[in-house]
Amino acid sequence: KYAVRCGGCYNHRIGLFDAFLIKENHIAACGGIAAAIDAARALAPDKPVEVEVENTEELRQALSAGADRIMLDNFSLDGLREAVALTAGRAELEASGNVTESTLRRIAQTGVDFISIGALTKDCKALDLSMRLL
Repeated sequence: KYAVRCGGCYNHRIGLFDAFLIKENHIAACGGIAAAIDAARALAPDKPVEVEVENTEELRQALSAGADRIMLDNFSLDGLREAVALTAGRAELEASGNVTESTLRRIAQTGVDFISIGALTKDCKALDLSMRLL
């Protein structure tokens, strides 16, 4: 995360201590999106809650339950545009999944608020450094 900042990008979360990120296993364990959001709010009412959704119906549920940010996982460009229109500013939207240098501009033009680029951290190679004591 530090390297991402040094490279000029931003981290919206440092860890699970500063915001909730509710994913499909959390949703399944709680019995639904609304229940997962309610559980998070009960634990820490002042912490932002982000929910990952995979389709428009899940987006509607996250909006109804009051998610602060919604991660749109692997939505098509048309799906992203539809999500922006449907959300109408009620929550922040984050596009995620298969984001590449060649798709980045088109994703940004859909109107989402944020774009997650996993390749920034998962596809980078470590630099081989060593230090020799004299």
